[in-house]
Amino acid sequence: MDGKERQDHFRKMTEKPVGSLVSRLAVPTIISMMVSAIYNTADTFFVAQLGTSAAGAVGIVFSIMAIIQAIGFTIGMGAGSILSRELGAKRDEDASVTGSSGFALALVLSILLAVVGTLFRPAIMRLLGATETILPYAEAYATYIFLGCPVMCCSFVMNNYLRAEGKAFYGMIGITAGGILNIVLDPLFIFTFGFGTAGAAMATALSQLVSFCILLSFFLRGRSSIRLSFRRISARPSLYLRIIVTGLPTLARQGLSSIASVALNVAASGFGDAAVAAMSIVGRINMLAFSVMLGFGQGYQPVASFNYGAKRFDRVREATAFTAIVGTIIMAVTALLCFILAPWIIAAFISSDPAVMRLGIPALRLQMLMMPLTGLQTVTNMGLQSTGRSMPATILSMARQGIFFIPLILVLPRFMGETGVIAAQPASDALSFLLAVFFFIAFVRDLRRLDREKAD
Repeated sequence: MDGKERQDHFRKMTEKPVGSLVSRLAVPTIISMMVSAIYNTADTFFVAQLGTSAAGAVGIVFSIMAIIQAIGFTIGMGAGSILSRELGAKRDEDASVTGSSGFALALVLSILLAVVGTLFRPAIMRLLGATETILPYAEAYATYIFLGCPVMCCSFVMNNYLRAEGKAFYGMIGITAGGILNIVLDPLFIFTFGFGTAGAAMATALSQLVSFCILLSFFLRGRSSIRLSFRRISARPSLYLRIIVTGLPTLARQGLSSIASVALNVAASGFGDAAVAAMSIVGRINMLAFSVMLGFGQGYQPVASFNYGAKRFDRVREATAFTAIVGTIIMAVTALLCFILAPWIIAAFISSDPAVMRLGIPALRLQMLMMPLTGLQTVTNMGLQSTGRSMPATILSMARQGIFFIPLILVLPRFMGETGVIAAQPASDALSFLLAVFFFIAFVRDLRRLDREKAD
C-alpha cells in the first residue's frame, strides 16, 4: 500500500459511521466463519454416512482441530490486536515486525505439534475418548490432520492479521476458496476413491493448503498494510511474550474448548457410540450457528482496536453497544430456526440410528435456548482483548468452556445420566452470561473514563 492508500484506510477506520463500518467488515468475516463451519459440518455429514462409529471419530479428532485452532488463533489474535493498534498509532514498521514474528512463532509451534501427534497418534486418540470401535476411524482421520497442521495454523494466523487491519475481504477469499474445495473433495475422496474416513481428512488438509497459498499471496503482493519477511522476525523475547499474553483470552477459549471436547467425549462414551456421535453432530451444528456471532464479532474487533490505538474511545464504546445489540438479535433468530428444525437437522446427518436421534434432538434444542446469550459474551470478550485488557478477557474466555463447563460435564452425568451430558453446555452458557454482564458494564464505564480524561 502507498501513502495515500494508508491515509484513506486510516480515515475510513476512524471516521466512517461505526454501525456501517462494523457491518461492512463483518460480512466477509461472517462468510469466512460460516464457510469454515460448513466444511467442518460437511466432514461430519459425509463421514456419518459410513456409520455411527465413523461419525464419533470426527468428534474425537475435532479436539485436535481445536488445539490447532488454539495455536493459530492465539498467535493470530494476539499479534493481530497489537499490530492493529500499532497501525492505528501510525507505527507501520512495528506492525510488520509483530506480524512477521507471530507468523514464525506459529510455524515453529505447529511443526512441533505435527511431529508429536504423528509419533503418538494411537495413544492420543485413546486419551481423547476413542472407544475400540471408534479408534480405527479416528486414527485414519487424524493422520492427515496432523500432516496438515502447519499450513492450517499459519492460515489462521494470516486470516486474523487481515481481519485485524480491517481487510477481512481478502481473508474471506482465502478461507472461502479452501472451504468450497473441501466440500467438493469430501464425497470424492470418501466414496468415489474409497478412502473412507481418511478421505475427509485428506480433503481438509488439501483445502487448507490452498487457503494458505491464497492468503500468503496477499502479503507477498503488498495487499496488506504489513510486510511479512524473515528479516523482520524479532529476536526480542518480550515481543513473543506480549503476543502470547495478548492472545491469552483466545488460548483460554480455544484451548479449553479442546479440553472440554475431550471431557464431553469421555463422558458421552460411557453411554455408547451413539452418545458420542450425537454430541459430535450437535457440537458441529452449534459451532455452525455460533460462527455467525463469531464472524460479526470479528468485524467489530478491528474497529475497536484501531480506534483504541487512535484514542477514539467514543467510537470504541459505540461499536461495542452496536455489536452487542445486533449480535444478540442475530443469535436469537438463528437459535429459533435451529430449535424448530432440530428433528430434520439431526435426521439429515444420521436418521438410520434411533439412539442418535433420541439424544441429538433434545441436546440441540437445549443448546439453542441459550444461544442468544452468546451475543453479549462474545462482544465483551473481544472488546476486552482488542483493547489490551488481557486478564479480564482471559477470565471470561475461560468461563464458558472451562470454569463452568468442565466441572459440569464431570459432575452432571454422574447424577443425571445422559441428561447430564446434554445439559452441561447450556448450563455453562447461562452462568457465563451472568459473568459477561459484569465485565461488559465495567468495560463501558472504563471507556467513558478514558474519554473524559482525553477531553480534559
